[in-house]
Amino acid sequence: MAEEKEGASNISNVIPINIEDEMRGAYIDYSMSVIVSRALPDVRDGLKPVHRRVLYGMLDLGVNYNKPYKKSARIVGEVLGKYHPHGDSSVYDTMVRMAQNWSLRYTLVDGQGNFGSIDGDSPAAMRYTEARLRRTAEELLSDINKDTVDFQPNFDDSLTEPTVLPGKIPNLLINGSSGIAVGMATNMAPHNLTEVVEGIVAYIDNREITILELMKYITAPDFPTGGIIYGTSGVHEAFLTGRGRIVVRAKAEIVVNATGKDQIIVTEVPYMVNKAMMIEKTAALVNEKKIEGISDIRDESDRDGYRVVYDLKRDAIPNVVLNNLFKYTQLQSSFGVNNVALVKGRPRILNLKDMIVHFVDHRHEVVIRRTTYDLAEAEKRAHILEGYLIALDNLDAVITLIRESKDVEIAKAGLIISFSLSEIQAKAILEMRLQRLTGLEREKIQNEYNEVMALIARLKEILGDESIRMGIIKDELAEIKERYGDARRTLVVHSDDDITMEDMIANEEMVITLSNQGYIKRTLLSEYRTQGRGGVGSKGVSTKEDDFTEQLFIAHAHNYLLIFTALGKVYWKKAYEIPEGNKVSKGRAIQNLLNIESGDSVRAILNIKDLKDEEYINNNFVILCTERGTIKKTSLEAYSRPRTNGINAITINIQQVLNSSSL
Repeated sequence: MAEEKEGASNISNVIPINIEDEMRGAYIDYSMSVIVSRALPDVRDGLKPVHRRVLYGMLDLGVNYNKPYKKSARIVGEVLGKYHPHGDSSVYDTMVRMAQNWSLRYTLVDGQGNFGSIDGDSPAAMRYTEARLRRTAEELLSDINKDTVDFQPNFDDSLTEPTVLPGKIPNLLINGSSGIAVGMATNMAPHNLTEVVEGIVAYIDNREITILELMKYITAPDFPTGGIIYGTSGVHEAFLTGRGRIVVRAKAEIVVNATGKDQIIVTEVPYMVNKAMMIEKTAALVNEKKIEGISDIRDESDRDGYRVVYDLKRDAIPNVVLNNLFKYTQLQSSFGVNNVALVKGRPRILNLKDMIVHFVDHRHEVVIRRTTYDLAEAEKRAHILEGYLIALDNLDAVITLIRESKDVEIAKAGLIISFSLSEIQAKAILEMRLQRLTGLEREKIQNEYNEVMALIARLKEILGDESIRMGIIKDELAEIKERYGDARRTLVVHSDDDITMEDMIANEEMVITLSNQGYIKRTLLSEYRTQGRGGVGSKGVSTKEDDFTEQLFIAHAHNYLLIFTALGKVYWKKAYEIPEGNKVSKGRAIQNLLNIESGDSVRAILNIKDLKDEEYINNNFVILCTERGTIKKTSLEAYSRPRTNGINAITINIQQVLNSSSL
């Protein structure tokens, strides 16, 4: 009977659950855990939890930049035991990467021993290597003990760990990040610290600054391995949208050696390219005859730098060989930018300005919390100093009261009652050393009190004025720039795709003429010279006997021309696309330039300076009026997307157009 009752009780505790709902809920929980707690960096300090724990654990262990190195195994054990309950390889691999100067633009760990190589060699085991923090990492951890960031319990609730680091340096921008989460990934490029600081300062000075204006300061990513960014379109797209494809080429030079043979010498490679593997694959392509003209490949890299030499055959054309290397090998690779980071615990795609805004907001909060902490500490010290001064002003009475008291508690109570002191002040007076009763010591206490009161006033001023706080952020960034700033390593060159026809045409003033029969041309305004006094003029336009000039206006070569027709359609042409002619030429039939329907004709041409300026196109309008009195007003924005075959600008009765002029 007892067994039956126990079995019935167990059955009653079973709750039936739909397996689809359970799998869905469990997978969502797992994916969110990966996104928030493992794979994506925080936008404020640019660190994932494992990076943050390694740096904080090293600070906790006392391996500062000016202290002796400690065994990596000791550091890994400290981080595992206190903050990161996962495999030791995850912690050690993280620490190793933060010490590799070809992986991070500004390394955060100072490693001693074999920490791997750009050829993909594995680092030595953690029992053989040593490490300590770099000074840049200590800038990330600066003021962490001043209540500048929130702390959370560690995995077993025995300790607390920071949810984010104060981050005096803009780590996310200067070092980037990469990671694969569930359903999303991040791949953020590193940038030059000097440029980033200048861009942040420009944003602080002008909160309405545009991304294009920021790009005057932050020109492009700056990779730790150098190389050349080939083309700027991908950079612009990445800065504007948070996503883009940046083409990176190796730094290669064509030279002639002592024997007169041509060589290609590579001294820098694209970011994250394994040099040894690249050479191996190139050799295979040469053997397969996919790349011709190379007789030998040598890796002459050493401690002083990177150097790969390609010996060319005598009949080879160096530029052709180099272009084939760019095409078929990793001498040219692409970096896919995907700026995904956690903003208030949620993944977001960030453009250049977004990352700067969130960093400045974080530093602003840190300055407020640090100043509040310093103010509280200063007020505590001022309170004690006030007690000392009261005691020194009533020294004899204080000494007599203490001597006549039976114990410390009675003496403390007597001081509180007799001199209106707080318990803290009374305790401090009782703990005061006798040497502080001298006249010189009293002067020191008074001076310290004056300094503390001045500090309190300054801290209150900081808390009350945002402009002062922003000035502090700028001063700290200037100090960071002075201490760690360096020159760019990655060059930026324009690719063929970046150069358009428009870039090769001077934006000169043109005279555009359209005849009644549809002949159009452009002529340089400079051809129409100024007439002297008493002049008889010169021939300005030549037309057929039964034709005449219907429209004439001045436009710059890069201006847009909106061409409206009798059937209510609108076409686009750049002014420089109009055939050029001299003053006496009749021009070219406009039907040969546009896809105008049979029986249609041009009725109006509008000269527009720019169709990409949002403020301009949203605040200017086109007014259309037909012969029968239909009138229409349309924002210029509606005409800002050119189409080869034109678009309908207004609906027209076609039969009436055929019979008479309608627009």
